[in-house]
Amino acid sequence: MKLFRQLLVAPAALGLMAPIAASAADLNLEGVSDYSQSTQQVTSISQFSDVQPTDWAYQALSSLVERYGCVNSTGSGAFEGNRPMTRYEAAALLNSCLDNVTEVSDSGRRLVKEFSPELATIRGRIDGLEAKVGEFGASQFSTTTKLKGTATFNMGAVDRDGASDEATVFQYVYQLNLNTSFTGDDLLYTRIKTGNGSGPFASKTYGTYLSANNGNGDELKVDKLWYQFPVGDNFKFWVGPKIENYYMLASAPSIYKPVLKQFALGGNGATYGASTSPGFGAAWIQEVDPGQPRFAVSTNYTAKNGASADDEKGLLDDKSKSNWLTKVEYGSSRWQVSAAMAVKQCDEDGGNCFDGGSYYSTDAGKNRTGDSTNIGLRAYWRPEETGAIPSISVGYDIANIDDATAGGTEETAQWMVGLGWKDVFVDGNSAGIAFGQRQYATEIKGGGDDDADDNFMWEAYYTFKVSDNVSITPSVFGGTDTKNGTDDDLSGALVQTTFRF
Repeated sequence: MKLFRQLLVAPAALGLMAPIAASAADLNLEGVSDYSQSTQQVTSISQFSDVQPTDWAYQALSSLVERYGCVNSTGSGAFEGNRPMTRYEAAALLNSCLDNVTEVSDSGRRLVKEFSPELATIRGRIDGLEAKVGEFGASQFSTTTKLKGTATFNMGAVDRDGASDEATVFQYVYQLNLNTSFTGDDLLYTRIKTGNGSGPFASKTYGTYLSANNGNGDELKVDKLWYQFPVGDNFKFWVGPKIENYYMLASAPSIYKPVLKQFALGGNGATYGASTSPGFGAAWIQEVDPGQPRFAVSTNYTAKNGASADDEKGLLDDKSKSNWLTKVEYGSSRWQVSAAMAVKQCDEDGGNCFDGGSYYSTDAGKNRTGDSTNIGLRAYWRPEETGAIPSISVGYDIANIDDATAGGTEETAQWMVGLGWKDVFVDGNSAGIAFGQRQYATEIKGGGDDDADDNFMWEAYYTFKVSDNVSITPSVFGGTDTKNGTDDDLSGALVQTTFRF
């Protein structure tokens, strides 16, 4: 142990020499020699009259004097610890310490020889780590971007009365997420996606459209692209040529993770949900302690025709098919209540607006040719600990459509309830159940009956966590379709395998 401590003197002494070496040309070596000859070696800390055991540096000074012999006295009998050290004194101290360190050189060489196998092993490991670090640095494609991806296999079938597309299918979705940050607080998000989805799993007509679905026909395309950044402690902003309104929120309106798209966001298709479009948004988030409830307000604007060069279909024009969404929320990570309003502009050329007709459950419901005001209420709650008690997500939407044509929809509604369990039977596994009604007409201009009250859908699933990167989710779903004026029962089954990398 004594040898080890003596060896430590060398780097400490070199530290003292740093200011001297910095300007060696100016160093007066004769002055150093004169100063060294005028001092006497101190062998005991008691030789200093002004050093007491209660001093904070007493032990350190004692070690330098009695163990290493590095401290000299000027003959005054005092150490003068508060006096600044001259360069001559530092050089003298360094010389004295180095003289003592050289005495252990033979012992040091014996130690090096004795532990040479261990030192060789450590040296080899360090060389290997340096090589791996170098290889990693050379192979990374960007210092600012992280790549995450998923590959999803969908195998299943839908059975619907009178349908001819009931075959068992095996389809896929492949997605790459590029997260780029330039400051550490901002994010440039790019999503590249492809898939071969088709049939009932890719159709929004009957409520069997999957959350994990893509029908790009095996072609990789930029699916999402936007930039978000904070301003101060409370504000966040988004802007991008490919974004949807629900990405520009202080937080998600629902925590239920669905298999079918209609159960996403607490009910997809009325207030929340819009085609990927150019847009921008902002959010104000109250600053509170972690875990405490807080207020937040989000507002954003998207325009489906915003990329068009047409004089009437630009980002802010009359035929832009704009969607202005505002959400007010209060809650924490465990619970939240929120209210949102989306004002949707209809294309003046008529037809279904925002492809919303495909979400409606009746022919009358899909006949929406005017601007609409959509109100969405959401709430969720999750228990503090996982167990038999599930998390609960609920959503309810109503819509009022302006200038409805005869036989068209003037008002609509939709609702859903979702229950979710974590760590079911095995840690990491999860389960979910959801049920509700898709958006349907509650009032038709000119009167008339609507059989949409029979519209009902449900789903149930269980997710096996095979590993941190692989999960398998079998699910079943069913309901009653009233899209074409008939009460057609439908049911389906799906096995979904997800790979994350």
